[in-house]
Amino acid sequence: MVRTAAKAIIIDKGKILTIKMQGENGVFYLLPGGGQEHGENLHENLKRECKEEAGVDIEVGELRFVRDYIEKHHKPDSERDFHQVEFLFECKLKSAAGDARLGAVPDERQIGVEWIELDDLLDIPFYPLAIRPLLMRVPDRYAKLPVYLGDIN
Repeated sequence: MVRTAAKAIIIDKGKILTIKMQGENGVFYLLPGGGQEHGENLHENLKRECKEEAGVDIEVGELRFVRDYIEKHHKPDSERDFHQVEFLFECKLKSAAGDARLGAVPDERQIGVEWIELDDLLDIPFYPLAIRPLLMRVPDRYAKLPVYLGDIN
């Protein structure tokens, strides 16, 4: 079965809002968002996830990227048969950027919420790795960026 998820690209003053995670190999960062629940549309999904993980209310904007993640292609030793399609939307905060904080229902390995300078994305463990240079170009309204990114990690 394929799981669907929505992710938020929230950029403010040259920084991007990230979810700080603790993994087996140390700290890494992700975009806020997560799995879609039965009966909710992608916008409702994304609003709920941003509130749960980062304590923020958002306005969902334009769909910027679509990504597949087929785990066995990236982790051949994995016993899971996991496949997720992610829809990445450009979003805006309804309140001040300083209001972002660990939400009431954080992810299991989530340890914080952090604003990262866009220029620093290439230097940190931010996943999916392949999307980092594209995220850096999102603020450029004239940049021609692909929508479907394929099966990337």
